[in-house]
Amino acid sequence: MSTENYIVEGMSCGHCEAAVTQEMQKLAGVSDIQVSASSGTLSFQSDGTVAEADVIAAVDEAGFDATRA
Repeated sequence: MSTENYIVEGMSCGHCEAAVTQEMQKLAGVSDIQVSASSGTLSFQSDGTVAEADVIAAVDEAGFDATRA
């Protein structure tokens, strides 16, 4: 497992954090998801099979933009 870190733009509250977390939980190979609206960050444990494009798509589905930190 490795820690992956992303910057998420546009989050402002707990609802935003929950939306990103919910979409990330749908991805296989992802665990220990940490989302912070105050710092605009997303981090999670990856089993090495999670593609960056899938993470960006999941965050986009939640309504936000993500870039790898």
